[in-house]
Amino acid sequence: MRTDTIKQAATAGRANPAASGAIGTYRWTICALLFFATTVNYLDRQVLSLLAPELTKEFGWSNTDYANITAAFQFVYAISMLFAGRVVDRLGTKAAFALAIVVWSIGAIMHAGAIGLGNGANSVLGMLGIAAVPVSVIGFMIARAVLAVGEAGNFPAAIKATAEYFPKKDRAFATGIFNSGANVGAVLAPISVPFIAAHWGWQAAFVIIGAIGFVWLGLWTIFYEKPARQKRLNAAELAYITADDAPAAADGKPTGRALSWWELLGYRQTWAFAFGKFMTDGVWWFFLFWLPKYLAAQYGMTSTEIQWPLAILYSMTMIGSIGGGWFPTYFINKGASPYDGRMKAMLLIALCPLVVLLSQPFGYISFWVPVILIGIGAAAHQAWSANLFTTVSDMFPKRSVGSVVGIGGLAGGIGGVLVTKVGGWLFDYYGALGQIQTGYTIMFGFCAVAYLLAWGVMKTLVPRYDEIREPQEA
Repeated sequence: MRTDTIKQAATAGRANPAASGAIGTYRWTICALLFFATTVNYLDRQVLSLLAPELTKEFGWSNTDYANITAAFQFVYAISMLFAGRVVDRLGTKAAFALAIVVWSIGAIMHAGAIGLGNGANSVLGMLGIAAVPVSVIGFMIARAVLAVGEAGNFPAAIKATAEYFPKKDRAFATGIFNSGANVGAVLAPISVPFIAAHWGWQAAFVIIGAIGFVWLGLWTIFYEKPARQKRLNAAELAYITADDAPAAADGKPTGRALSWWELLGYRQTWAFAFGKFMTDGVWWFFLFWLPKYLAAQYGMTSTEIQWPLAILYSMTMIGSIGGGWFPTYFINKGASPYDGRMKAMLLIALCPLVVLLSQPFGYISFWVPVILIGIGAAAHQAWSANLFTTVSDMFPKRSVGSVVGIGGLAGGIGGVLVTKVGGWLFDYYGALGQIQTGYTIMFGFCAVAYLLAWGVMKTLVPRYDEIREPQEA
């Protein structure tokens, strides 16, 4: 009975949502849950990088060893993103997100048993006649792989939930808010992880941080439901949420069919999003995974000395994420179409990382110089990311959003693997020559220009807004 009432209110509200009464705010509760999940996602992801200087000493890792461990995460994440998007579209947001956080929380906790995992893996390799791999390296690679499989579900599910609970004009802002959870996680990690490791050991850091995901799972189970079945939504808010949805059949179900992978790959919009992810995801992962090692290698800083510079750096990125979500509305309010407003905002955002080019030339002044300049670049990435994700929910039907985000995630993961492997090789090569700063200069140069290159290709592929509709059933 409630569903029919809501459908009628939503239909009437498309012309004037306020006509149904005062619009509620429950959609922001969902945004808060997405924010919490993304915070946990990045907490779990960053524990390894913060412990990397100590683990490198304990296990004798080279930069290439560390690159292989992080690349294992990125490679599995890339492949999993492709399927995660499809799983989210098939299972639905609630079930798929719950499954994802269970898997990645288990993967995070598994890092504590990396040595046992490595011994077990080498036993299997020995039976197959394959040479053993250093125990710590293969053990951490296995744990990172499981973490990656679960974490791949976060963004497809979060973007789909945003498409379900927010009209198009609000999605970039909502995306910017939940995406800032990545920055909060990145801020909390350097504050909490070294403290836990110092008092209870590095294994405890993985276990305690990994267990937080199960707290989120309980909240998600209680508070999330599809809008049409959500009892906490009033009719006016549902009408507001669905104001720009495509028409539905009499039974409330979409009239078209979901797009297949092959159909999605036939659209330039898919390739524009994928290229944007390919060029820029690796930059963020480079900042996330390599900055602790950069500060340790170039400035001789320990984990406890690194924590506050990193906390300040990632605090800067929160401004970028939320501000980036709002930025396109400045141009839209001045008369630009949503797509033109978003692309204008993304062009200006793409100019900001150029300051990273100054990190090495002026780094001799103080380590705070690269920290602040890289912080500006990282903040720009989050602003860019909030808008890049929103292009998917703007242009694709809701039932295909997860799949498109998954395709883009695959491209971004491949880009991330390339950046990580090249970085590891450069740092070992120039480190052996006593010139590791040269390796970082090269990497910072790529990070600075990647966004402008991505914007140029994206604008060429999709010069103007072109929304994709679901094909009608034959």
